[in-house]
Amino acid sequence: MKLLEEKTVLITGASRGIGRGMALKFAEAGAQVAFTYRSSAEKAKALEEELSSFGKKCKGYQSDAGEYKAAEELINNVVEEFGTIDVLVNNAGITRDGLLMRMSEEDWNEVIDTNLKSVFNTTKAIQRTLLKQRSGSIINLTSIVGIKGNAGQTNYAASKAGIIGFTKSVALELGSRNIRCNAIAPGFIETEMTAELDENTVKEWAAAIPLKRAGTIDDVANLALFLGSDLSTYVTGQVIQVDGGMLT
Repeated sequence: MKLLEEKTVLITGASRGIGRGMALKFAEAGAQVAFTYRSSAEKAKALEEELSSFGKKCKGYQSDAGEYKAAEELINNVVEEFGTIDVLVNNAGITRDGLLMRMSEEDWNEVIDTNLKSVFNTTKAIQRTLLKQRSGSIINLTSIVGIKGNAGQTNYAASKAGIIGFTKSVALELGSRNIRCNAIAPGFIETEMTAELDENTVKEWAAAIPLKRAGTIDDVANLALFLGSDLSTYVTGQVIQVDGGMLT
């Protein structure tokens, strides 16, 4: 039997990058997969087709993670379509980098709403479903930047640090109902965004990492699979770094 057979997973922001990789990993492990996307219907359709090849139900939902009413509607629609949700992955995120001196209030608010408020929105909206079934796994995507900070990313660092505090608090609140909440903190991961960096920059980053390489989307997706499965039923309130030892 596959690790996530008969389970339903909801992933926010899954039309590309790490979110897309996790969606494919979960489907391969036997899960039904619901996912959200913000604007690219073409990429969402392509992902639906890929997920369907694993023989399980899948569906993409266009939704704004930063809006609470949209999150409530999303959870209700997924439960109606799939019957329940066993695993929630809060992955939606953006960057609007710039030095604090030049950062606009709009850039601050947009990052906080998309990266942090979205985690509050979906987690609050799904509580009733998880409490009713007395089980569930919530996985929040944070970052090593939320642990160590980074110049030019005060908004991003604050949002990701907030996710860490939120994760630990939710783990304490919901643990007695057999609902787990953990966070994944990726380091330098090869994605569409990092592919735009020049070769020398990538080599410099890799040289500073103990494992001497960038991480892959699969490195993150494999940990998400573990946290979403019954292999991790005694793991909650943890922030697990996938960074090749960068912050060791």
